[in-house]
Amino acid sequence: MKLVKTIALATLTFALFSCGGDKKTDSVPTASSDAATTANETSAEMEASAAKYDPNRGLGKHENVDVSKFDPAMAAAGKKIAEVKCTSCHKPTDEKLVGPGWLGVTKRQTPEWIMNFISNPDPMIDVDPELQKQLELCLVRMPNQALTDTDAREVLEYMRQIDGAK
Repeated sequence: MKLVKTIALATLTFALFSCGGDKKTDSVPTASSDAATTANETSAEMEASAAKYDPNRGLGKHENVDVSKFDPAMAAAGKKIAEVKCTSCHKPTDEKLVGPGWLGVTKRQTPEWIMNFISNPDPMIDVDPELQKQLELCLVRMPNQALTDTDAREVLEYMRQIDGAK
């Protein structure tokens, strides 16, 4: 029995060391070359985004948001979304939790800016100096909550309600 175990172990050892062929080079890029490539691409993307950045509209697809009429049903839907995705970090007051409070945000920012930011925060955080200052205060980058356009519009309407829209 001891001989069988020895032969099995020798066979297994031989099989493990013989796999891999006679390949002399490593075809997998090193981590440092990947990091350098990613850093260069990220830097170029950030420069392009900064060039397109509009501090009144933000950075994103939302260009003309009609807020001429307040929609209470939309605000109620936005409140439900906010309770699930936003209120663990934001309060409907001016009090900071993890992120800043929402009171007054619709007075300080345009509807387009708000929708662009809440629907895809990362590109705006990377280029907006005010958001970068906010990040220094809050110490936590706002995560992308994967809001649809409808979700973002409903959350905006809830924010407008907080600020007194009727």
